[in-house]
Amino acid sequence: MKQISFAQAEHQNKKKVTRRERFLAQMNALVPWQRLIDALSPSYFPNSAGKRGRPPIGLERMLRIYFLQQWYAL
Repeated sequence: MKQISFAQAEHQNKKKVTRRERFLAQMNALVPWQRLIDALSPSYFPNSAGKRGRPPIGLERMLRIYFLQQWYAL
């Protein structure tokens, strides 16, 4: 039996949807993520970086950051 944390216990009994969850649901409904990833993955080379420095960020995360910047004009 695995013990759950306080955050998990609170989340299980939660009735109200947060703004973050509502926004992410809208984003998932508007953007065809799988088609974008399939179209962009041949030209995205995360493994081409050298062994030193910061590890590369995944394509899906980069797309979400880009769309957030465009929507909020950051």
